[in-house]
Amino acid sequence: MKEIFKSFAGRRVFITGHTGFKGSWLASILCEAGADVMGYALRPVTEVNHFDLLGLEKKIKHVVGDICDASLLATTLTDFQPEFVFHLAAQALVRPSYEDPVTTFSTNVMGSVNLLNAVCGCDSVRSLVYVTSDKCYENVEWIWGYRENDQLGGSDPYSASKAAAEIVFSSYARSFFKQRPSLGAATVRAGNVIGGGDWATDRIIPDCIRAIQAGEPIRLRNPGATRPWQHVLEPLSGYILLAARLYEEPCRWGGSWNFGPSTHEVRTVQKVAEVIIENMGKGRIEIIESQTQVHEARLLQLNCDKAHQYLDWYPRWHVQQTLEATAFWYKSMMNGGNVAEFTRTQILEFFPELAC
Repeated sequence: MKEIFKSFAGRRVFITGHTGFKGSWLASILCEAGADVMGYALRPVTEVNHFDLLGLEKKIKHVVGDICDASLLATTLTDFQPEFVFHLAAQALVRPSYEDPVTTFSTNVMGSVNLLNAVCGCDSVRSLVYVTSDKCYENVEWIWGYRENDQLGGSDPYSASKAAAEIVFSSYARSFFKQRPSLGAATVRAGNVIGGGDWATDRIIPDCIRAIQAGEPIRLRNPGATRPWQHVLEPLSGYILLAARLYEEPCRWGGSWNFGPSTHEVRTVQKVAEVIIENMGKGRIEIIESQTQVHEARLLQLNCDKAHQYLDWYPRWHVQQTLEATAFWYKSMMNGGNVAEFTRTQILEFFPELAC
């Protein structure tokens, strides 16, 4: 990865969704690598958030904007003239997508159309990494992982919107991007990511932390549900590696890529909560009956053979290390530690080549 990070030094990188959980970590990594980063996103949705705690507004070019605002997005991108684009902005939660499907589809489909149109109008872009989700697959809850050429679909509006975003990308790639041999573009799909700095509702780690802070039990609706847990730095390492490859050889690395943990690292929601409690030193679990009838998948995992064999990408941290690092981050934050400092420490622990 040392040579990969050199690909970003001094180069302009445009990130949508940089105020979010994954986006703030990505912006931090690329700043560490010496990139000239611009972020375009809505303001953080929670009062306490990773973006503000890191002080990223002072470290990068920060633009508050909605990807549904096609004109502002295109103007901002064109004025900046980036060489790399990472598209992460999204309505990223399943259950809220039932409550407001229109916003979910507007953001995840039409917002992505706006981003692709903006890239079409900006000749400086050489590498585009377009983030969707593992939930873009038509999930029949089989025991093996989904491969990049498996059927797309989704029962819930969020999953369907991500499948639709993949179809939109494919159309743009075949209709417009193929006419630009200097542009490498790919979609990336990752499983459930965890790590410090996530305060979203209806996610297991933030729910655990909020319950522990409030002295309340951690209430689990589906304790036996399994997920491909991985630290947020894992898929981001794949996105960064792929972006560099797309820049170097645009025609070779396009298409779709999965970035997920080994199937041996799968754990139940209850097991994740138990490890967090153990590492935080407090907390308790309460199993509750779900009050809603919305569909929630119990089993979903990815086959990442393509990334292993062609990109030589593999996860670095096993699930226990991931959970311990996540708990340490929140425990340090709750104890009044310097968030920017221990976030940077974890980045350098994961990417020791950045410290060289």
